[in-house]
Amino acid sequence: MRFAILLVACSTFLGTAAQANEALARAKNCTTCHGIGNKIVGPSYKDIAAKRASEKGAEAALAAKIKNGSKNEWGQVPMPPNQVTDAEAATLARWVLSFK
Repeated sequence: MRFAILLVACSTFLGTAAQANEALARAKNCTTCHGIGNKIVGPSYKDIAAKRASEKGAEAALAAKIKNGSKNEWGQVPMPPNQVTDAEAATLARWVLSFK
């Protein structure tokens, strides 16, 4: 019985965290250019996660790109810097990398 309650509590928390991170991505306008499984202006979150999956320090590197922008990594269109805190960038990077 205790295990069942713990399992429900954990799944509720994890579901809420995923929704909260998606809400953060929407609030920071990330979803204007990126889709979960489809390219819009920039690559999909799944493509980003696949590319970064084997990289050491992928979360920190992606958080830096989210915050500071990037150029010439996915084609000619640069990703502009985003108005996010370091904590928000890390949260978004973790969320994007979860799509592997």
